[in-house]
Amino acid sequence: MFRTPEGKDIFVVDGHTHFWDGSAENQKNIHGKQFIDCFYAYHTGLSPKEQLWEKSKFEKYSADDLYRDLFIDGPDDVAIVQSTYLKDFYKNGFNTIERNAEVAKLYPERFIVNGAFDPRDGEKALEYIHFLKETYDVKGVKMYTAEWNGASKGWKLTDPDAYKCFELCDKLGIRNIHVHKGPTILPLSKDAFDVHDVDHAATDFQGLNWIIEHCGLPRLDDFCWIATQETNVYGGLAVALPFIHSRPRYFGEVIAELLFWLGPEKILFGSDYAIWTPRWLVEKFWAYQIPDDIAAERGVQLTDEIKEKILGLNAARLYDIDIDAKTKALAGSAFSIAAE
Repeated sequence: MFRTPEGKDIFVVDGHTHFWDGSAENQKNIHGKQFIDCFYAYHTGLSPKEQLWEKSKFEKYSADDLYRDLFIDGPDDVAIVQSTYLKDFYKNGFNTIERNAEVAKLYPERFIVNGAFDPRDGEKALEYIHFLKETYDVKGVKMYTAEWNGASKGWKLTDPDAYKCFELCDKLGIRNIHVHKGPTILPLSKDAFDVHDVDHAATDFQGLNWIIEHCGLPRLDDFCWIATQETNVYGGLAVALPFIHSRPRYFGEVIAELLFWLGPEKILFGSDYAIWTPRWLVEKFWAYQIPDDIAAERGVQLTDEIKEKILGLNAARLYDIDIDAKTKALAGSAFSIAAE
């Protein structure tokens, strides 16, 4: 739990974390190397110098590293681990639900594991969604619309096969659909992450929550115009938030736009671990104030109450986390790896 300088405890739900293996041993081809190298460029380009990792650790870190960075050295109370398979690039997949579930078994009070599926697999995709629900009881999934699948270099949320999958998710109670709609990663297509298909899918599936990770960057305007009219569309701050260090005024523009269009109840914190670790992000976010001229033009403020919603309350609502019960459960469990 994050304790503010004023002494208040803030419940933190980290909505976007990973437990990946991008090591050379797991790379299937040059594209596996390109992908993790691009991630590392984001890490080195936007992190404070004292937060930089060696490349070898960044490519493949341990379960102990993950737990320590999020919950011991970090402020997270609960972390949502997102799955991104990329099996065209990695022999065993980049960040599969099986790998994520392994660490979640060690610390069940701490992790929510989300699955992933590829609608281009047709009937097998529907079977796999049943498997995700029956085996892992997932409450959410991560969609990666630029992922390669054989000759296909991407898909849209509005594809007929995708709609069949979302219908099944709705039926099974998999309500939270996290969609990467943000910066591209080499060698993926920038256009395959375009946000326009969100508009149609959110309208047609009112029972699902569409958490648009990276809030559409660099397509922030398009995303905001969609999200303001779609009551079930949310913005995830992963990738946007690290600019709070390297380009704080730019971050002020982004968060002010999101507050103006979406409001404080529809924005979710995500560290995008292990591209970035959550402690410095949360500390800088809590201390941050939108520049006066930007705040005045939009008519918004980033108050402590709003920060608390973004850091944990909004995600807790979407994932049915009882914060009082969870806090008591965590207080009664081991907090250190040694104790585990």
